[in-house]
Amino acid sequence: MRMNLILLGLLFCCIAYGQSDKPKLYNPEADAKKELAEAIKKAGQEGKYVLLQIGGNWCPWCIRFHKFINAESSIDSIIKKDYIFLLVNHSKEKTEYKNMELLKQLDYPQRFGFPVLVVLDGSGKRLHTQDSGYLESGEGYDKKKVILFLKNWSPNALNPKNYTK
Repeated sequence: MRMNLILLGLLFCCIAYGQSDKPKLYNPEADAKKELAEAIKKAGQEGKYVLLQIGGNWCPWCIRFHKFINAESSIDSIIKKDYIFLLVNHSKEKTEYKNMELLKQLDYPQRFGFPVLVVLDGSGKRLHTQDSGYLESGEGYDKKKVILFLKNWSPNALNPKNYTK
């Protein structure tokens, strides 16, 4: 009996550890339209763009990308300087259909798979949709490719004053 209790206790600990170990980056309960409206307003006020990472907690590449951009200080600093960053949930949870209207407004970025990145200007106009597969290298992401993507779609890169004599 004692051995059964010990085994049961170990099983419970393993299950509890496994559940707490799963990343919960995306909030399926979030009101993505409201959060996006706030991000666009803030981006407009600060002269930044909005960078959306669309995906879900079910997506290993979504988790991998988020960890990658936060672990690389040079990438994190570019995002903080030029973008308002927002995670948009797309999954089987009940908010999927609520967010489908938002994805429709963004011209269906999910067609590229997940995660998919969308850049909006400070007025909410979609500037670019990025298939994150092009930013991959092996089993992860390529630092140079991600930096190039972020710099090429930044407010400074799209400033017409930089291209006049």
